Amino acid sequence: MPGWSFAELWEAAADQIPDASCLVQGSTRLSWGEVDRRADGVAAWMLDLGVGEQDKVAQYLYNCPEYLESMYAAYKAGLVPVNTNYRYGDDELAYLWDNADVAAVVFHGGFAERVEALRRRMTTVRGWLWVDDGSGPCPEWATPYEQAATASPGRQRAPWGRDGDHLYLLYTGGTTGMPKGVMWRQDDLIMMVANQLGANFPEEPDYDLVRSVRTAAGPVALPACPLMHGTGALVSQSTLAQGGSVVLLPSRSYDPVELLDTVEAEKVNIVVVVGDAFAKPMLRALEREPGRWDLSSVIGMTSSGVMWSEETKQGLLRHHEAMLLVDAFSSSEALGMGTSVSGGGKTAGTARFQLGPNAVVVTDDGRLAEPGSGEIGMVGVGGRVPMGYYKDDEKTARTFRVIDGKRYSFPGDYATVEADGSITLLGRGSVCINTGGEKVFPEEVEEVLKRYPGVRDAVVVGVPDEKWGEAITALVEVHPSASVAERELVADVKEHLAGYKAPKRVLFVETIGRAPNGKVDYKRCRADALERIRA
Repeated sequence: MPGWSFAELWEAAADQIPDASCLVQGSTRLSWGEVDRRADGVAAWMLDLGVGEQDKVAQYLYNCPEYLESMYAAYKAGLVPVNTNYRYGDDELAYLWDNADVAAVVFHGGFAERVEALRRRMTTVRGWLWVDDGSGPCPEWATPYEQAATASPGRQRAPWGRDGDHLYLLYTGGTTGMPKGVMWRQDDLIMMVANQLGANFPEEPDYDLVRSVRTAAGPVALPACPLMHGTGALVSQSTLAQGGSVVLLPSRSYDPVELLDTVEAEKVNIVVVVGDAFAKPMLRALEREPGRWDLSSVIGMTSSGVMWSEETKQGLLRHHEAMLLVDAFSSSEALGMGTSVSGGGKTAGTARFQLGPNAVVVTDDGRLAEPGSGEIGMVGVGGRVPMGYYKDDEKTARTFRVIDGKRYSFPGDYATVEADGSITLLGRGSVCINTGGEKVFPEEVEEVLKRYPGVRDAVVVGVPDEKWGEAITALVEVHPSASVAERELVADVKEHLAGYKAPKRVLFVETIGRAPNGKVDYKRCRADALERIRA
């Protein structure tokens, strides 16, 4: 079916506002016209490989303009962008690219040695596009990105054209198992993410309408998180769909001072973070030097994937009370499950969300959870949802289910429905702890621990225990200047939650070691806890 296409939307912006800023990183500043021409060059390189309709193109890159440029090129050529976690080892990379049937890889020069070791295993890959990051010369088996980007072949369009059924393939690691590719139709994704940010596209594509309203530059967004994960990539694509510009931080490691400097310099409207791992360091920088940064351009700050605490939100609002703080309860396979909005003198509580218009909470026996009943159910969302997982019918059937004739996505998050219709998020079922016959969701305990003065971060896991089956064990990262005792933390949890949810042990760690997207590897944390306990 026709449907909305990212390439068509972005070309409309390039035609109407060619001189407006599109991609910015440090001293690199590219206009819409420049990005459009460069993406055409990269699209021509892809098509010259002899690819077919909907062949896959992997971005193995840190945050950089080439990341979004090469996605644009893939969309122009009717191909499928595939995100690649740059923290993966050889076997994980080989699995992902093989599973995705990748035909081309765009990679940073710093990864050349690893790519060299994998090339013989990657039988489906036709071409390698090397992005110079100053780490060494381009390998002889790769093509320099700039060579392709500056070829100026004119507007590119594959023989098979473009339509709304063409895919964006978003690989997600989840909490268990190997990465799985979530298949989003472009039409569904555009209607979901663009309209959530106020674009209000009609159901039927109308590019003349888009051109008529694309008379000035759109919003300026800064994803502080990696583009290789859904939060950064989806907001970036949505911003470009509105004719806006995406500002990327120059450093490859998160620096809150650099973020605040960039927000002020580029007059950023939307800041994208992932929970307290990003927000707390930002707040500490603001507290150290109040008044240093002009944040007046910021309309909103949004987080998705990991909850951020009420205390952090209150702190940020003290420095810019006019902005809205949006905690989006979503996942790679389920957008729009719920939102929690703070601002205008009101702060939402941690883990409390208003259900999205297409979201439901369903008990294990298939009923809708009654508001105020205390019943625990799994959160699902209907409407525009992914087609499923690429080449995995079994996982697709488990996650995407039909209830009363309507198809829902259930990524595995559990919640209770409060009397006012809001939900209290409990956590992901795959990391649920069974202690003495009671179910405990780690995230609700973690949020209490993280509110305690002096605690910088916390993770809760279950470890084997003869008496309890699984003993609740907390790994706690404390601020260097603070002094926190185990008994204090256990007592505080018991004040806020049922006694059986309190940790049996508290292990203090130097760092939780969250991933760049703010998420935590529960399997690794559980192994670390076991090793510490047995030592």
